[in-house]
Amino acid sequence: MKVLVINCGSSSLKYQVLDMTGEHLLAKGLVERIGIEGSIITHEKIGGEEKFKLTTPMKDHKDAIGHVLDALVHEEHGVLKSMSEIGGVGHRVVHAGEKYASSVLITKDVIQALEECSDLAPLHNPPNLLGISACRELMPDTPMIAVFDTAFHQTMPSESYIYALPYEYYKKYGIRRYGFHGTSHKYVAERAADILNVNIDDLKIITCHLGNGASMAAIKRGKCIDTSMGFTPLEGLVMGTRSGDIDSAIVNYIMEKEGLSSSELNDILNKKSGVLGISGISSDFRDIGLAAEEGNERALLALKIFAHRVRFYIGGYIAEMNGVDAIVFTAGVGENDISMRDIICNDLGNLGIKLDLVKNKVRGKEMIISRDDSKVKILLIPTNEELMIARDTYEIIKNKI
Repeated sequence: MKVLVINCGSSSLKYQVLDMTGEHLLAKGLVERIGIEGSIITHEKIGGEEKFKLTTPMKDHKDAIGHVLDALVHEEHGVLKSMSEIGGVGHRVVHAGEKYASSVLITKDVIQALEECSDLAPLHNPPNLLGISACRELMPDTPMIAVFDTAFHQTMPSESYIYALPYEYYKKYGIRRYGFHGTSHKYVAERAADILNVNIDDLKIITCHLGNGASMAAIKRGKCIDTSMGFTPLEGLVMGTRSGDIDSAIVNYIMEKEGLSSSELNDILNKKSGVLGISGISSDFRDIGLAAEEGNERALLALKIFAHRVRFYIGGYIAEMNGVDAIVFTAGVGENDISMRDIICNDLGNLGIKLDLVKNKVRGKEMIISRDDSKVKILLIPTNEELMIARDTYEIIKNKI
């Protein structure tokens, strides 16, 4: 079976086509500036000579997906003879609230449930739904599967996800920890078990999805029992532009001192804070790293604060799980920042965590980077959320349809 994976944003969408017989990637691409002047699709046939680019007006997501389908069956750069070869479409959906703890076949009831969750993810769910609607219209006989960022974290016990607020806010408005990046955390945890050749039910794993958006998860016997992001992706680690954990009283204090509205301060916390706010340079860890090497003290401070928060969560999750067998680094920073992995793991020997400084000198390559005498295995695993979405799509269609 061939599966089309769709990840829709408000003005962009990413896609991949995979042949699930051997989990081979056939094609991938990106559509940008949907509904904006200068709309463009960049399509890549795996094994092809060069990327295909087309700039053409696309007034909405239906137009954009239409161009994706045209590219997939194109005589020169396509990978399909016809769209009938696609056995299913997997859609990344950010938020399912408490409604779904696993991926599901999309029905009218599912769409209604996702619409009801849109106020929990106003920037993400609406474009996700636009992509679903466009695909259902253009491919009405092809089954569609929704794969949720929040689903993997639905196994958390209530003591991990309930906030110490009046309980009525949870019952009335669903205010609780949901967590995000779940598809990535699930993929790298399962892959770590494969690499270690140990049943995931026998492992305690801490997964570190470290990028411009960053989160961590404590995974015990294959189930998430805690995660760092909360009601929104703002909570948890310091990130590229997000503040992460702060004293909530700071919110009102700054609003009063600066005369800001709630939306203005929300913009500061989400888009102007994090390592950007501390360094004053950039939200890109590569830029900050270069500045730190040149002696910029605020850049160095930003990196130290980021590492400090990761170490803080590692310690907390070890206590919560009564130990850890493996720590996994993934995503842009986790996969590629050699020095950051070093800073995070430095001086954790008493916890059985020993990084091999030679093995650690690698970027974007799947491997074990801990010392041979380390009680805790440290792994670098490039994430593959699209493959995880395709797997869920394939399994649901194979077993239920």
